[in-house]
Amino acid sequence: MIALRKATLADVPQIEALIARSARALSADDYRPAQVEGALRGAFGVDTQLLADQTYFLAEEDGRPVGCGGWSYRATLFGGDARGGRDSSKLDPRTQAAKIRAFFVEPCSARRGVGSLLLETCEKEALAHGFSKVELMATLPGVKLYAARGYSSADMVHFEVGHGESIEFVPMRKTLALVAP
Repeated sequence: MIALRKATLADVPQIEALIARSARALSADDYRPAQVEGALRGAFGVDTQLLADQTYFLAEEDGRPVGCGGWSYRATLFGGDARGGRDSSKLDPRTQAAKIRAFFVEPCSARRGVGSLLLETCEKEALAHGFSKVELMATLPGVKLYAARGYSSADMVHFEVGHGESIEFVPMRKTLALVAP
């Protein structure tokens, strides 16, 4: 059984390792190795602001990490601590969308509902904090999950990851359904 808990700073080494394994294995059909390695230097990675805000989750099965992901009420859309140009200003839930952030799944646990469980939890939390919309920057392998969960996509964007490389992302949005009490 998969259990979710809020991630802590003590989890950072495990999360970083999980992100690297996930990105390298699950992105192989969509990105070149140089793109993935470039993204691991900033676009992919742990954002400790999410841990401090207690909006980042670790999915565990039998005590071992099998996935991670979170949401944010801050302006930064994606990227770990190593990415420059981050904006930690708080969003207005009446007019702005919460951010779905940094979803990664252990390759051997892919397509077993880990990402969906994390996403559902994050959407519920964002809704409970007054947000009616969410948005994210999807990796190419993640687009199918988000589309299946009701997200609409915009035009693909390219993000520079250094050493002359860029990586493609797809901005996606969703209006959250209000649940009747």
